[in-house]
Amino acid sequence: MFNLEVLSLIALAALIWLWLDSLKAREVAVQAARAACTAEALLLLDDTVAITNLALRRDDEGQVKLQRAYDFEFSDTGNNRLKGSVVLLGHRVTLLNVGLRMPPTVPTLH
Repeated sequence: MFNLEVLSLIALAALIWLWLDSLKAREVAVQAARAACTAEALLLLDDTVAITNLALRRDDEGQVKLQRAYDFEFSDTGNNRLKGSVVLLGHRVTLLNVGLRMPPTVPTLH
């Protein structure tokens, strides 16, 4: 009986740690998406990211860390929604993508 209680407390502590760590990682992802949009003169829509993947990966030093992938939406014109993504290994950004955008069309005069 004692072992079940201890295991339950350990599991609860692990879940709380995962939740708090995920909040910190999400904030890092939002800041990275915001900075990328600002640098590219884009508008980050909804000012948020949504997690799309969670996995265990090794970093450059061989340590196992959580890798999280997030999607976000941005606009280059204010009238559309385009998808971007950011990948974190631990709390470090490893990939940031604002996608390929078509240049604005210029009407041709004949």
